[in-house]
Amino acid sequence: MIFRFEKMIPLPMLEQDTADSEIWEAESLLLEQGKSYVIEAPSGRGKTSLLSVMYGIRTDYRGKVFLDNSNITSFTWREWSVLRKKRLSIIFQGLELFDDLTALENIQLKNNITGHVSNEKIGELADALDMDPYLHRKAGILSFGQQQRVAILRALVQPFDFLLADECFSHMDRENTLKAYQLIQQECEVRNAGLVLTSLNETELPGAEVRLKL
Repeated sequence: MIFRFEKMIPLPMLEQDTADSEIWEAESLLLEQGKSYVIEAPSGRGKTSLLSVMYGIRTDYRGKVFLDNSNITSFTWREWSVLRKKRLSIIFQGLELFDDLTALENIQLKNNITGHVSNEKIGELADALDMDPYLHRKAGILSFGQQQRVAILRALVQPFDFLLADECFSHMDRENTLKAYQLIQQECEVRNAGLVLTSLNETELPGAEVRLKL
């Protein structure tokens, strides 16, 4: 799976100074499966917009975006549904958890559809993020950092060729950030998947192959 951007820029970004951007000012940019990309930028530079375009939930942009040589504007809602079920996974900045469901129930939502991993595997992933004791608590009473870990686990238990992660460590301490990032990297390597991770600040994340300035 390869994303190719041809002079792509979200329409709201046209009103901003993007002279130093390695993405919005690129004539052509490739994001390739099997590689890890970290995109660092302050708020308002379009990090969420970029991932939303890649996930097919934002269409207000200029230029062209191709997925495996097909312009994404040609995809039907059914094709997007299949992509999000089998090839694209996302960790939303806003998490999009159901507060009245337990952490485990939130994690199982996509897996109940795809049957991609076993309950034993879910337990192993949760244990790696020290979340096993909280699986049966409602998501709404967890701290935001714990909720971020739930959202990460939910994204990891579905099939994907690309994982899109939008500021998913913003409320975690250094130790938990490294644990979560290492687990994400491990799962991406097992699947030969690509990773696009956005961050507000410069982060010391081991194994990040490409850093892009937005």
